[in-house]
Amino acid sequence: MTRHYRVGLIVPSSNTTMETEIPAMLHAKMKEYSEASFTFHSSRMRMKHVSKEELSKMDVESDRCAVELSDARCDVLAYACLVAIMCQGAGYHLSSEKRLYGATVDNGGAAPVISSAGALVEGIKTINARKVSIITPYMKPLTQMVIDYLEQSGIEVIDSISLEVPDNLEVGRLDPKNLSEIAKKLNIQGADAVVLSACVQMPSLPAVQTVEDELGLPVLTAATSTVYKILKQLELETFVPNAGSLLSGKY
Repeated sequence: MTRHYRVGLIVPSSNTTMETEIPAMLHAKMKEYSEASFTFHSSRMRMKHVSKEELSKMDVESDRCAVELSDARCDVLAYACLVAIMCQGAGYHLSSEKRLYGATVDNGGAAPVISSAGALVEGIKTINARKVSIITPYMKPLTQMVIDYLEQSGIEVIDSISLEVPDNLEVGRLDPKNLSEIAKKLNIQGADAVVLSACVQMPSLPAVQTVEDELGLPVLTAATSTVYKILKQLELETFVPNAGSLLSGKY
C-alpha cells in the first residue's frame, strides 16, 4: 500500500525554486520507491530583497506560516530560507524549529519542523565533512554570516564565492548550468565537500551530480540537504537519483 505524505513548505514570497527543486527530488524518489507519494503545500513570508533587515522581518512571519500549514495536517514542515535563519546568530535553527513545532502543537496539528539551515549543517556532518568550500548568491556580508554560522557549528569554510545578487527574483533566474564553471574557481584544496548552493532559491539541482563527478568531492546544497532531512524525518530511504552523495542512500 502506498503511504501518502503531505510536505509543508514555509516559503519566502519571492522564492520560485524551493517549490520546484524539492518536489522534483521527491517525485524522482517516487519512481524508485513506489510505496510513498508526496504532495506539497506552501505558506509564504513576505521578502523581496536579500538583506539582513528584510530577512529578520520576514522570519517573524514564519510562526503564522507554521500555523497555516498545520491546518492542512502536514507530516513535516520545511522552513527553507537558509540565510534568514543563519543571519539571526549561532544555533538559531534549533530554537526556530522548536518554536515553530510548538505553534503546530498549539494549533492541534503537530508536525515536526526542519530548516534548510539546520539541514545543511547536519548534511555536512552526515557525510563526515569537516571542511567545505561554498558558493552563495548573496552579497559578501551575508555570505560571511553563513560562513560564521557554519564555523560556529564546527565546520571550517576553506573558500567561498559570492555571486552578489541582492534581488531574490533574480537569484531564482540564475542558470544552474553556470555552476560547473563557477565551482572550478573555488579553492577546494583541503576541502572534504563542496556546498554548491548555500541557498534554496539559487537553482542548482541539474548541476549537483555533474559538479560532484567533475570535482571528485561530495557536493551538496541547501535543497538536497533539506530533502535528506525530510526523508529522515519520514523514516524513508535517503536515495534520490543524480542528487549527489548525501542522497545516494548511503547515509
